[in-house]
Amino acid sequence: GGLGKARKGKKGMGGPGKIVLPVETDAHKLQTYCCGSNIYKEGEDVKLKPESEYPDWLWEIRTGDPPKLEELDPNTKAYWRKLRRIALTRANLQLTHKPKKTSYKI
Repeated sequence: GGLGKARKGKKGMGGPGKIVLPVETDAHKLQTYCCGSNIYKEGEDVKLKPESEYPDWLWEIRTGDPPKLEELDPNTKAYWRKLRRIALTRANLQLTHKPKKTSYKI
C-alpha cells in the first residue's frame, strides 16, 4: 500500500528511502478541490467553496516575504524582536569571522 514507491537503498542503510508522491495534473480537479488535504487512505480532498463563503481576513494574510525592519512600527513587539534577531545575527557573524592571529608582535 501507500502513496508511492520507496526507492531501494544500498545494503546496510538504516531508515526508510525517499518516497515519491504522485502529483495531480487534472486542471479541473486542481480548480475545485484542495489537493492533498485528505490525509486518510479513504475519502476525498476538501472541495473548494466560492470566495464569498470565506472570511475577509483570509485574503489579507501576507504570503510573501516577511516585512523589512523599515516597514515595521518601532512601537510594536515585532519590531524589537526583528531588531534583536538582526543584532544577534550580526554579532554571530563577527564571532565567526575574527581576524587571523599572527605570530609576530608589534
